[in-house]
Amino acid sequence: MGATSTQHVSTHLGRAAVGLTPGTVRLRVRRYFCDLTNSQNERLLQVRLACPDITRGCDLARTFADLVCYQRGYLPQEWIRQAEQDAPKPMKGFASFLRQDLDAVTAGLTLPWSSGVVEGHVNRVKTLKRAMYGRASFELLRTRILTQS
Repeated sequence: MGATSTQHVSTHLGRAAVGLTPGTVRLRVRRYFCDLTNSQNERLLQVRLACPDITRGCDLARTFADLVCYQRGYLPQEWIRQAEQDAPKPMKGFASFLRQDLDAVTAGLTLPWSSGVVEGHVNRVKTLKRAMYGRASFELLRTRILTQS
């Protein structure tokens, strides 16, 4: 987010935005109310009162975080419907993206299995490959991958 975003937030919110950047607002929206200090809570409330789009986006973001955190796979359709109706434009795009693969979203929020271990191994292999690029043969790369497993 560049200077135009910062200027937009500051201009739109006036005194409520003193010392706030879009990144600061985003971080405060992502944290639960119980994790915020009193002053952070007060400033986030000022921002929410000054800008209805931020308020709606904040509410939808927290609802979505609850869906993921508590694996409520029976609710994503309702969340998507709400987001497509009256969310800020970026969130509407995210909701329509989720709708395109609703079965996978529902499975991810319902089933106990995770691909985290596989993703970790893929990340490790990519890191090794990047580190060895142009320096060693495929056989050495293969040996390093197999010995670290």
